[in-house]
Amino acid sequence: MPLALAVVLLGLIEGLTEFIPVSSTGHLLIAEQFLPRQTDLFNIVIQCGAVVAVLPLFSARVKALMFGLRDPETRDYLFKLMAAFALTAVGGLALDRAHYELPETVVPVASALIIGGVALILVERWLKGRTVQDRITWGVAVAMGVGQLLAAVFPGASRSGSTIVLALLLGEGRPLATEFSFLLGVPTILAAGGVKLLKALRQGGAGEDWSMVALGTLVAAVVSFAAVRWFLRYVRSHTFTGFGVYRVVLGVVLLVLLR
Repeated sequence: MPLALAVVLLGLIEGLTEFIPVSSTGHLLIAEQFLPRQTDLFNIVIQCGAVVAVLPLFSARVKALMFGLRDPETRDYLFKLMAAFALTAVGGLALDRAHYELPETVVPVASALIIGGVALILVERWLKGRTVQDRITWGVAVAMGVGQLLAAVFPGASRSGSTIVLALLLGEGRPLATEFSFLLGVPTILAAGGVKLLKALRQGGAGEDWSMVALGTLVAAVVSFAAVRWFLRYVRSHTFTGFGVYRVVLGVVLLVLLR
């Protein structure tokens, strides 16, 4: 397979799955069975490109957070974002100092996919007929920080999936939970990516094929923007049940094909 085609396919997978609650890790595990494996530096850069690309979709919120801090509600929202990010950062540093290593086998990833999928289905059933809140509480903010840590410890759980499930359990509405999860993911992923990028560059990033990195990043960014734009509209009138079912099916496929 031509390298450029493989890079386009990897960028497509990254863009489609980074923010949608279906686990980019699970999809990349499948892709690695058929596509040439790329460097860690390549994966980090295209992931960061996918993250930055979604910011225009939250332009009103981002603008308010940058220039509207005189508004008490905006300050409250920012403080909650910062607290959730700080919780994730502290937990991530603790994991790093404990020399925690992600499992490289399929079973943990597939198991996390299935468990997370079942959780989405059950939470949606539990939510039927219940009144949801229309503001992010401190409890939801803390829970989302914890959700990001769960996703870091259990690859396949999905960062967005874990945070959204916990928010829904605490009575948060789908659109607001999704927005907060996505905005929280931006500094989280960029910070983690920045640390990994420095390490990768120190270990020989000068030999990277930057034209392929640029191609993968461009594809991931464009696809991520389109995917998240669609997803934000979807959650206004649909549940996450379909994503839960998809996760369970994907987890079973991983167990059957790659175990």
